Amino acid sequence: MATFFFRAVASDGKVRSGSLTGDNEKLIARELRKQGLTPIYVGVAPKGSSFEFKLPAFRKSKRRDVLFFTQELSTLLNAGVPLDRALSITAELTERSNFRFIVLDVLRVLKGGRSLADSLGTHPDCFSDLYINMVRAGEASGALAAIFERLAEFERSRDDLRNFIVASMIYPALLATVGLASIIILLTFVVPRFATIFSDPRMKIPVPTQIMLEVSHVVTTYWWMAASVLVAGLIFWQTYTRTTAGRLWWDGARLKIPLLGDALLKAETARFARAMSTLVANTVPLVQSIGIAAATLDNKTIAGALVGVAQGVKRGEGIAGPMRKAGVFPPLAAHLLTVGEETGRLDNMFARMADIYEADTRSSIKRFTSVFEPIVILVMGILVGSLILSMLLAITSINDVAV
Repeated sequence: MATFFFRAVASDGKVRSGSLTGDNEKLIARELRKQGLTPIYVGVAPKGSSFEFKLPAFRKSKRRDVLFFTQELSTLLNAGVPLDRALSITAELTERSNFRFIVLDVLRVLKGGRSLADSLGTHPDCFSDLYINMVRAGEASGALAAIFERLAEFERSRDDLRNFIVASMIYPALLATVGLASIIILLTFVVPRFATIFSDPRMKIPVPTQIMLEVSHVVTTYWWMAASVLVAGLIFWQTYTRTTAGRLWWDGARLKIPLLGDALLKAETARFARAMSTLVANTVPLVQSIGIAAATLDNKTIAGALVGVAQGVKRGEGIAGPMRKAGVFPPLAAHLLTVGEETGRLDNMFARMADIYEADTRSSIKRFTSVFEPIVILVMGILVGSLILSMLLAITSINDVAV
C-alpha cells in the first residue's frame, strides 16, 4: 500500500486535490470515479525546487479551524446527531471558506464509502497522524463522540501552551527589534549629519567620536554588502536545516541554550506526554502510540530518541527504562512512568506528566524572559549611551577649541 496524490474535477466543475492510499494509480483512479470525480492526475505529489526560499508559514488560523471543527463534532455527536449531518452542520458553521471546502470534501469521501479516519486522511496538512489514528480507534470501539471530546481537550491544551510561549516571547523580541532599529537609525541618519561638523581636517576629534564616525561610515557605505550576506546566510541556513543532518544538529543545539533549552525540552516532553495520554487511554497499542506521538514533536533529536524507546518496548523492557536510557527526557519523566507501569495506570500518569511539564514550561519561559529582557535593555542602553556620549565628547571638544 502506498499514498498517492490526486487532482480531480468534481461534478460542480471545481478542482479537488488530496491523497488516497492504495496499491497503484489505477485503483486510486477507480476509487475517485466511484466518488463522482474525474481524475486529472494520480501519482507522486509535485515537489518544488530544493533551492526555493520560502517565508515562514503562519498556521495559527488552520490550527484554530481544526480546534473549532473538533469541538463542534464533539458537541454534535454527544447530542446524538448522525455523523454525516454533524459534518454538514460543522461545514455551515465554519467561517473560513478554505476550511469549509476541506470539511465538505471529508463529507464527500465519507459518503463515498470510506471511514471517517480515511476521509480525514485525505487532508494530512490539516489532520495529523495522531488525530487520524485516534478517530480510527474511536470508530473501531464505537466511542467516536468520546474520542472527539478527548481530541478537543488535547488540541485546546496544546493551543493554550503554544499561545503562552508565543505571547511570552513577543515583548523581548519587540524590545530587541526596537533597540536594533534605533541604533541603525542613529548610525545611518543622525551621525552622518553630525559628522559634517568635523569636516575640517585640522580639528582634533576625540577617539570615541572617531570610532563612532568610522562605524557610521562603514554602515552607510557597505550596508548593501551586509544585507546581501544576511540574505545569503538566511537562505543557506534554511536550506541546511531542511536536511536531516542540519535539522538534527540545530535541534540538538537548541536544547543546550541556557534557560531556553530547558524550556524547549519541557515543552516537547509535555507535548509527547499529552499525545501519549490521549492515545493510550483509547487503547492504541503502546509501540504505535510512541511512533504517532513522536511525529507530533518539533524537535527531531527528541523524536529520534523515541525510536530506541519503541524498540525497548518491543523487547519487553517497558517504557520507563528505555526512556531513562535515552538520556534526553527529564529524569522525573522516567520516575513517573515507572509508577504508572507498577500501578497499571499508564494513561493517567502520562496525563499527570503532561500537566507537570506544561506548568514547568510556563515557569521556564518566565525565567528566560525575566533574564533576557534586562540583558537586552542593558546591551541596548550601553550601545545607545556610547553613541550619545561620543557626540557629547565631540561637542565638548568643539567648545574647548573655541575657547
